[in-house]
Amino acid sequence: MEKIRMEHGKMVVPDCPVVPFIEGDGVGPEITAATQRIVNAAVERAYGGSRRIAWKEVLAGGKAYETVGSWLPDETMEAFREYLVGIKGPLTTPVGGGIRSLNVALRQTLDLYVCLRPVRWFKGVASPLKEPQKVDMHIFRENTEDIYAGIEWNAGTPEAEKFLHFLTEQMGVTKVRFPESSSFGVKPVSREGTERLVRAAIEYALERGLPSVTLVHKGNIMKFTEGGFKNWGYALAEREFGDRVFTSSQADRIKKDQGAEAARCASDEARTAGKLIVNDCIADAFLQNTLLTPERYSVIATLNLNGDYISDQLAAMVGGIGIAPGANINYRSGHAIFEATHGTAPDIAGTNVVNPCSLLLSAVMMLDYMGWTEAGKLITEALEKSFGQGRATADLARFMPGGISLTTSDFAEEIAAAL
Repeated sequence: MEKIRMEHGKMVVPDCPVVPFIEGDGVGPEITAATQRIVNAAVERAYGGSRRIAWKEVLAGGKAYETVGSWLPDETMEAFREYLVGIKGPLTTPVGGGIRSLNVALRQTLDLYVCLRPVRWFKGVASPLKEPQKVDMHIFRENTEDIYAGIEWNAGTPEAEKFLHFLTEQMGVTKVRFPESSSFGVKPVSREGTERLVRAAIEYALERGLPSVTLVHKGNIMKFTEGGFKNWGYALAEREFGDRVFTSSQADRIKKDQGAEAARCASDEARTAGKLIVNDCIADAFLQNTLLTPERYSVIATLNLNGDYISDQLAAMVGGIGIAPGANINYRSGHAIFEATHGTAPDIAGTNVVNPCSLLLSAVMMLDYMGWTEAGKLITEALEKSFGQGRATADLARFMPGGISLTTSDFAEEIAAAL
């Protein structure tokens, strides 16, 4: 057993890496057991026993509080620091003080600045769309700024009064409609935070031969935060990626200097040459467009709040959050935590009916991140086969024509056997 490590900016993965995992609360133990069963079988099948994962349980959430009296023990954070790559089930958030969110605490402490949420449709899974096969997107949601680093002051508190006084007396602000009853919030968005997210999104698209990166923002209203995100993103794309990309900002400059036809020709030439197209879209228009013309979008780079809305809407378009994977990644340090994107679902915990696919597909992302793509591909193919036959857990099977509902454990056994 060895640690995954970074050497000269590249990840080195041994044949038997230690991977820390948090079982999770509620349905966490069931989906974790199912996921590990399938992943172990896929790794064995793909590599004939020459590779395996050494799972190392660490504690967080309700189980940690009951066991050691801490919602997020120092030992858990240290394990993720030390072993670089880990995976976690859903966690209960403490009520009434303490950590606002365990998930946010993990992301910010390890500076996991990318929340990566790939969204695709599996044949056989019911969707509200007529053509769900057109949905194939990769959301890069900024994970450390915007509302995740937001600062708030509650209405009627001395802090809110002080902030209001600062706005009105020192900054000359007159737009607060009901000042005495207003709460206030501030969200930070930086050039550095924007650049590292957009850089990761562009590198991801180039490595995979994907056609476009779309910067989604609300810069028409928030000029210096969301608008800054757009402008900094375009500047980064042109400065660091040069002739490999063609941006809408470049097209706008050509249009201004040479006219609309020249801009259209330049854009067409860039696509013909296989350049990555970097464009942008206002957030509300983007949400509409994903329903009407999802095939237009490939990689999405966006701020935290927008990314929250976008990733959940896209998940609903392909069958729900139960099959939506997610990862939190720092591409510079190598640290990554893969996770189920849904909650603890206490109402069905222990009933052996929960769908493990969110965590399972996150584990596929983890295998790909480690370079063990063969094992991840086996799992994806087994899921495609099972869903195509209408065999799934009850949440999916009930909407499939002739669907056959399987328990969590039976589903895991079938997928493992089908690898």
